[in-house]
Amino acid sequence: MNVVAAADKVEGRGGGSGRVGGAVRSMGRALHLPVTGTARGIRRVTHAHGAGESGLGKLIELHAVNGAGDVMITVALASTVFFSVPTDEARGRVALYLAITMAPFTVLAPVIGPLLDRLPHGRRAAMAGAMLARALLALIISGAVASGGLELYPAALGVLVASKAYGVVRSAVVPRLLPPGFSLVKANSRVTLAGLLATGAAAPVAAGLHAIGDPWPLYGAFLIFVGGTILSFSLPTSVDSARGEGRALLAADEEHLHGSRRTPAKRPGLRTVGPAVTHALGANAGLRCLSGFLIFFLAFLLREHPLTGESAAVSLGVVGVAAGTGNALGTAVGAWLRSRAPEIIIVTVVAVVLGAAVIAAVFFGAFLVACLAAVAGFAQALAKLALDALIQRDVPEAVRTSAFARSETLLQMAWVFGGAVGIVMPLNGTVGLLVGAAFVAVGLLTTLRGLLASARHGTRARARVA
Repeated sequence: MNVVAAADKVEGRGGGSGRVGGAVRSMGRALHLPVTGTARGIRRVTHAHGAGESGLGKLIELHAVNGAGDVMITVALASTVFFSVPTDEARGRVALYLAITMAPFTVLAPVIGPLLDRLPHGRRAAMAGAMLARALLALIISGAVASGGLELYPAALGVLVASKAYGVVRSAVVPRLLPPGFSLVKANSRVTLAGLLATGAAAPVAAGLHAIGDPWPLYGAFLIFVGGTILSFSLPTSVDSARGEGRALLAADEEHLHGSRRTPAKRPGLRTVGPAVTHALGANAGLRCLSGFLIFFLAFLLREHPLTGESAAVSLGVVGVAAGTGNALGTAVGAWLRSRAPEIIIVTVVAVVLGAAVIAAVFFGAFLVACLAAVAGFAQALAKLALDALIQRDVPEAVRTSAFARSETLLQMAWVFGGAVGIVMPLNGTVGLLVGAAFVAVGLLTTLRGLLASARHGTRARARVA
């Protein structure tokens, strides 16, 4: 009380300075409130329904940071490799980029899942390492962008590998952070939607930084990934627990797993994930191939032949917004449907995408291309959530984490393959979209019978030790 009274007397004696101090404090609160108010609002959303207590809220925030950092690097690389040179030269440079980055990645990708299986007690460190690696590589790329050095390509490969490693670990972590009564589909929907929203918010910021100078989006990525490195260690310690876990083997049936010789495995714990999961994984791989193909094929097609009355950049922006909107809508619908009839959902969305691709190819036009991008984004998001539901339903908890890691790696490889085909295709819209439709058709025809049989009989795989 004495201190307060003394302060009042001082303020009374220095009325002018007191009024100035009060004005400064009021201005500070006015400037501070929008930031803190927005932060509190985001925290309430990400931590709702028990996500804050389980630690899922922190993973949602971490994935948002990951999406924002990735889009910063994507904008910087796109402007350097794609937009800075004529179309013919750009095709060669992107082909070189794919050869130096994607080709080694197809070799490294199968190793990522099994390698991370061996690090069940270091998942937080693995996620932090993936963040820190991309922070340092962003600085290396910023120097290469300024100097035109060849270190751009190996650094971009490192970013790609670190990003996919983070994705594999994130998929393995989600099941360990589920709040009570929370389905895996709903949790993945929240995580994915947070990443999409962060990407959409960061993209114009990255474009603004690029207007200042080519390296500036990479400086922004550095700061974002440093923050992600710190945030990774704020995840609960349960993330690093491997109690009761085993290693999953992606096998379509018991015959593939056991064969004619039913000899005991040297290491107990290898388990089949069941036919429904592997058929769903095949259908999702077809959609991922289409996604990678459309990204690279449409990038060059719309640069050479933009949408009517629009520039190449605007045309790509329209298609990108359509794909992002479809992806977000698919994520929201997946959260609403939860885990209802996942096999039927996958068959339906793949069939719809196949039809949309064929129609867009036959009646090729600007509107139909944008519609195909939206439908493909919607289907990819919804089919992936349905796959998550099947893994949650059919794969025992003991091997569920490993199954997520391995399935994510296979889907990334499918995306890389589709992108590689997209870069070598001639710039003919009808032919290109028919090739994209062929990817989806293969995924549908090879898995349709198995998925429908699983849905009809309600097949639930039983875990068996090999």
